[in-house]
Amino acid sequence: MSHLQRLSLPGTMLVLGILNVSTVLAVGIQDFPVSLPKDLILDSANILSRSTSSELTHRLESFGGSSVNARLITLKQLDYGTTLNQLGRSLIEHWTSDSNSENERLLLILLETQTNNAAIVVNKGLEEPLTNDLLDSTAKLTMGIPLREGERYRQASLSAIDRLEAVLNGNEDPGAPIQDEFIAPKSNIPTEEETAASNAFTWIVALLVVGTIVPMLTWWVFSR
Repeated sequence: MSHLQRLSLPGTMLVLGILNVSTVLAVGIQDFPVSLPKDLILDSANILSRSTSSELTHRLESFGGSSVNARLITLKQLDYGTTLNQLGRSLIEHWTSDSNSENERLLLILLETQTNNAAIVVNKGLEEPLTNDLLDSTAKLTMGIPLREGERYRQASLSAIDRLEAVLNGNEDPGAPIQDEFIAPKSNIPTEEETAASNAFTWIVALLVVGTIVPMLTWWVFSR
């Protein structure tokens, strides 16, 4: 008899339910429209408020003027074995396969809420101004820092748009945000090394004292 057959009916339903939920949450290329969607934000993770969606939509509309198509995509969980960059590149190929002129300059910003990771991918029309190094730095630092520090999806998205837009407009790259270095407060509690050194010094002093006093006492006793 198999392990599944030995499970009780409630246990079997629970296992199947968990597997089904995991399958539903995972997102892959098959879950997206065949052609480039008109909506500039695809918030499948449901993490953006109505006001934030409106604000980001306005920024994406003005991003790069009419010559750039920018989309923001959020998702809760990726299909097993797929990375955000891989998904982004697949979507780029998927949505530009018809060689439509309006899709020649396409930029995708992707957010995964399960790991709070981000990725930014572009097609060939944007590879010269927006280099791979810039895209990686923007995803990992400009977006990654606010995501890791408190799931600040709005700030991460707006900061990425601001940085890429500056470069796209011919300005100098403003760079990634400076992450404050955490300096631990000085403690009065001795470290393990300090404790070990202190104990060693105490033993040395004790041995010197014993080595000096014992011979003197021995001499004094036998000299009487």
